[in-house]
Amino acid sequence: MSGGARAPQRERGPRSGDAGRVPARTEQTHDAETAPPSRRNEELRIYGLNAVRAVFARRPEAIRKVYLAEARIPALQPLLKWCVAQRVGYRVVDEPDLQKLASSAHHEGVVVDVLRAEPAPLSTWLRALPAGPQCALWLDGVGNPHNFGAILRSAAHFGVAAVLLPKDSPLALSGAAARVAEGGAEAVPLVRLGRSDNAMAQLRGEGFALAATVVEGGANVFTAALPPRVVYVLGAEGEGMDRDFATQCDLRVSIPGTGVVESLNVAAATAVLLAGWAKGRAA
Repeated sequence: MSGGARAPQRERGPRSGDAGRVPARTEQTHDAETAPPSRRNEELRIYGLNAVRAVFARRPEAIRKVYLAEARIPALQPLLKWCVAQRVGYRVVDEPDLQKLASSAHHEGVVVDVLRAEPAPLSTWLRALPAGPQCALWLDGVGNPHNFGAILRSAAHFGVAAVLLPKDSPLALSGAAARVAEGGAEAVPLVRLGRSDNAMAQLRGEGFALAATVVEGGANVFTAALPPRVVYVLGAEGEGMDRDFATQCDLRVSIPGTGVVESLNVAAATAVLLAGWAKGRAA
């Protein structure tokens, strides 16, 4: 996550005598904790090996600072060599410091400060969208960062074109969500919507049908004939979808089950829905 407690770190680099190791260098970049407030808002602190590797692979220019455990040096050689070449600061720190930096014990030995990628406007995303079958996710009230991360992971796995965020939604990528996404946060674009009615009209104008996901009363998602372009609208954890909003969608779908539990967790439901969508495209 952005921010975090300032950790008492020692300045270190890999031992110069080790073959293939990145040479130590003097730290020249500032820590995110001491950056001006405007800069802190622009930066995101991510952690987890796959999340960090995904940022390095897709937008290395966004990397501002790297903290890592000594044991991670071999696995992160390409990143550290890039840091030296680009004069981006890195530090080798101890386990307690990594936990403080990440505000989590699940840092997997690496924490990185990166520039936050802002969601694109809906019109911009639609203009760049290739023709043909597409699937997107509209998150209506989803707020839990772990659910968000799991949704992004499934979305990346099944090739979802974007995750759509309502105009007033506070949902944003966090370090926890990026770690749970296991690299999926870098693969799936986030799109910021305007007014709901305008967004629905824009999506329909580009051939999308909106499918409200409801606990009961919807078409069986495994047998329903879905259009080539579909937006699954997913409701909040606990409350589910807003009923008025569901009636404005083009169709309603449900995931059938035994009835022993009322419904699936929103992240689990997303994986089921996307698997069904992918199967339909492969048929």
